[in-house]
Amino acid sequence: MSLEITISQHTAILLEHARKSLNDEALIREAVRLKDATLLKNAEEEHYQYEDFFTYAEEHNEKLEQALEGYRMTFNTRNGLKIWTEEKFNLQAHVDFSFGEDRMDDIKLTKHQVSQLKESLALNWVVLEKPHHEGMQEVSLVLRGNVK
Repeated sequence: MSLEITISQHTAILLEHARKSLNDEALIREAVRLKDATLLKNAEEEHYQYEDFFTYAEEHNEKLEQALEGYRMTFNTRNGLKIWTEEKFNLQAHVDFSFGEDRMDDIKLTKHQVSQLKESLALNWVVLEKPHHEGMQEVSLVLRGNVK
């Protein structure tokens, strides 16, 4: 039995932003292996700074090398989950999906992306699936306890 790798929502957002911005998995793997934030410099933007990325991960016992293969976020806030979804799947809220008080709807993903979502999503949210249509799966994310 393998242990599930958990990381914070903040770490997950930074990781997925680097993947989206750099589009260079080998460079990200090298940065993680060497714990060298300068290799992630080209991914930096106003809300995406990597200066403390590795220090934070170490202080919180986050196993970044293993997380590159898959992870579960420890907790998701409403806005953090929106940002993570935008970064991970290259989507935009209010364009590619609706974003409400305690849910996100009309998210269209491939079967593989739905699997990634289910594996990564913190346990305080639930994935509701609609039938497949032309290779795409429409899902909703609902805050646990608000599922109707």
